[in-house]
Amino acid sequence: MRMPRRGLVIQARTRWLLVGLALLFSLILLMYLLECAPQTDGNGSLPGVVGESMGKEYYQALLQEQEEHYQNRATSLKRQIAQLKQELQEMSDRLKSLQEKKTPKVNGMNYQGTKEQTSNDLLEFLHSQIDKAEVSVGAKLPSEYGVIPFESFTSMKVFQLEMGLTRHPEEKPVRKDKRDELVEVIEAGLEVINNPDEEDGQDEDDGVGDRQLYSENDFVEGYYRTERDKGTQYELFYKKMDGMEYRHVTLFRPFGPLMKVKSETVDISRSIINIIVPLAGRTEAFAQFMQNFRDVCIHQDKRVHLTVVYFGQDGLSEVKSILESVARETDFHNYTLVSLNEEFNRGRGLDMGARAWEKGEVLMFFCDVDVYFTAEFLNSCRLNAEPGKKVFYPVVFSLYNPAIVYANQDIPPPVEQQLVHKKDSGFWRDFGFGMTCQYRTDFLTVGGFDLEVKGWGGEDVHLYRKYLHGDLMVVRTPVPGLFHLWHEKHCADELTPEQYRMCIQSKAMNEASHSHLGMLVFRDEIEAHLRKQAYRTNSEAVG
Repeated sequence: MRMPRRGLVIQARTRWLLVGLALLFSLILLMYLLECAPQTDGNGSLPGVVGESMGKEYYQALLQEQEEHYQNRATSLKRQIAQLKQELQEMSDRLKSLQEKKTPKVNGMNYQGTKEQTSNDLLEFLHSQIDKAEVSVGAKLPSEYGVIPFESFTSMKVFQLEMGLTRHPEEKPVRKDKRDELVEVIEAGLEVINNPDEEDGQDEDDGVGDRQLYSENDFVEGYYRTERDKGTQYELFYKKMDGMEYRHVTLFRPFGPLMKVKSETVDISRSIINIIVPLAGRTEAFAQFMQNFRDVCIHQDKRVHLTVVYFGQDGLSEVKSILESVARETDFHNYTLVSLNEEFNRGRGLDMGARAWEKGEVLMFFCDVDVYFTAEFLNSCRLNAEPGKKVFYPVVFSLYNPAIVYANQDIPPPVEQQLVHKKDSGFWRDFGFGMTCQYRTDFLTVGGFDLEVKGWGGEDVHLYRKYLHGDLMVVRTPVPGLFHLWHEKHCADELTPEQYRMCIQSKAMNEASHSHLGMLVFRDEIEAHLRKQAYRTNSEAVG
């Protein structure tokens, strides 16, 4: 399968051609609108639309809008051209440097030959990626689960299958790289249509003036999917508004070979983690948390410090007693209890816990009393956070209400047996940013939490956005050793409308899976069916 000569590799001359076509189209549009401008009496109408009177102001506004559009487009193309020139120059310099190291230059012949061979090898590799992908010919698959589905898109929206809990089935791309990718693909398809190769089936004798040119407004829809070891396939469809024929373009973005970026040794043997837990009441949950802390941190990891920030006086003595009991039984004294006689505020609690540390730099794990973690997670925390470079935001697996998940059992199993990753037992909390590993200096540098946020929720998102707006890399990934245990949620009346909505949404999502909630909704119907079946069975037995 041959790749289009000009369609896939957008070079500098292609960008300038697009600018020229845009300017030409703008000039034609201007002449057309001036020719069709209505008389001064204002009784003219837009061609093809009966009864809609338009004055000169309409056309002037339309011209201004078109002019601004093409000026912005030209500016964007110039910027992309400059970036491409710089990248090409850098790649050329690196290639030249490598070839000079490997091959002695004799009258320029050896280097030139090697350069041409490298280019041919690269082109051959890219074609081989297309040949291996399921682009032109279907592949034999073992089952229905082997199909890689497409996601569809228009010029404005993407319709996606893998939603998670925060993505929507239909959305306008927020990430700039996704928007730029789809815009580039649409433009590449236009380049293929408007500048066809011989293999595209159009006569070379047809001049540009005789051939109908397509624009971005003629793009109808597209589909794309990614085979992760080969590349991304795009199926694009274009159609003129007044026509019935569609132009179909297939593009493929092949992936290149693996390249080493970095290889290093990381020593975490002396890395202490300061686990900070804000708390108010909930002494039973704290006792359960300390049991997990004892097993994982004291007996296994042994490189942790615990900071508990307690709000209020009610339950404070019980918390002190639990900490002293654990310290006495395990000879563990690396803990700090900070008491605040004020209303609970998670952000303030974590902020106070971070500032209570007086031994310089330390890796902090912001944790809740309902979180269960393993020793493997603590090592992941150490490996994925780096001072001045990276912060770690793991995605927690949140467990559903055990009373619903294990409704067919007399009592739910022990907590340790509930820690399984199944869709009926829990979900990845991809909308939560409360559990995080980051170094103290990074936390203080970005300004910590927004202490104006009161009550439940919101403070973690503010901190997360601060890192997103900064220079540090944010590592966001689900981890198998971090669980959020179910507990009943209470949404206070004092919350703001936005906080209350978030609280109710979280409460609904934490209760049970779709299938289990469905069984609860149709419980009466199911019981009625069972009664009918029992009655029918008894009647047949008597008869």
